[in-house]
Amino acid sequence: MNGRLQIETVSSLVLKGNPLGDPRRREVPVYLPPSYGAARGRRYPVLFYLPGFTGTGRGSVNYNPWKENIVERFDRLISAGKSHEAILVIPDCFTAFGGSQYLNSSSTGLYGDHILYELVGFIEDKFATVRQPEGRAVLGKSSGGFGALTLAMHHPEVFAHCVSHSGDMGFEACYGADLLKLCSAAEKCGRSMPRFLAEFHRSRDKAGFDHGAINALGMAACYSPNPKSPCGFDLPVDLRTGERIPAVWKRWEALDPVHACAKHAATLSRLKTLWFDAGTKDEFFLHLGARRLSDALKRLKVKHVHQEHDRGHFDMDARLDVSLPLLAQRCARVG
Repeated sequence: MNGRLQIETVSSLVLKGNPLGDPRRREVPVYLPPSYGAARGRRYPVLFYLPGFTGTGRGSVNYNPWKENIVERFDRLISAGKSHEAILVIPDCFTAFGGSQYLNSSSTGLYGDHILYELVGFIEDKFATVRQPEGRAVLGKSSGGFGALTLAMHHPEVFAHCVSHSGDMGFEACYGADLLKLCSAAEKCGRSMPRFLAEFHRSRDKAGFDHGAINALGMAACYSPNPKSPCGFDLPVDLRTGERIPAVWKRWEALDPVHACAKHAATLSRLKTLWFDAGTKDEFFLHLGARRLSDALKRLKVKHVHQEHDRGHFDMDARLDVSLPLLAQRCARVG
């Protein structure tokens, strides 16, 4: 590798005392491009990559002899002259449920604030970065794609560029099956969610739990927190029948990019880059949600790029060969 990878430890104030007891100290991989430090006074754009559900910063840079991780991929693109140089930062917003959706939630913690008001500043203070939002991008896959869209949608003054790969959207399709899996999984605990949660947290081997059911739990903790609930959140379905609970589901819909874009059309229009894609074989039907988002943005006259490919949800890493150079080039205009 021609650039270098550093693992920074960030001690968060906003995550201190979070409801799930997750660590406030987070290990954050930071990739520095080949020329970093060689040119006195040069400042570099920064790309923030958000991992998907159950993903971590350290997990994103693990070595696999058969597959590039994102840092190796970006380093290859830069070394081959296919991408401008940039710093790449991989936040760690993992929770006991598997993820935070990069949101603030009374059930999980202030993970949105952690990125916006702690991590961005930490990187700027420690490294030679471009300080303007035009030199800063956020991208991610799956839950990370949702996080990238949501952070950019609400904070174009922080991130002027956004890419979402197979981001969570069109919640009816992408979460419908998982919510029903949760109903089935809860049967063994008499449909008592406090009992189910206690068993889950107590277990050392999470592989024994249905991933879809845990995904639905994690989403409920992020999308419909409720401090007055015994679990800290409300479920959008009746565990006995699987029927939607309209008042709770409405809270989920408010966060679905397909619906949220109308409220935030003005801020979305401020983005210099709004780019998203999904595969037509996506196992969670996220290509359908992406089509709906593109249709909504067209009606709102918000400039964007929507692409499709013929891959599924779990084999689309090659799409980073498109998005990383795109973002590095856009951000380099102010570098």
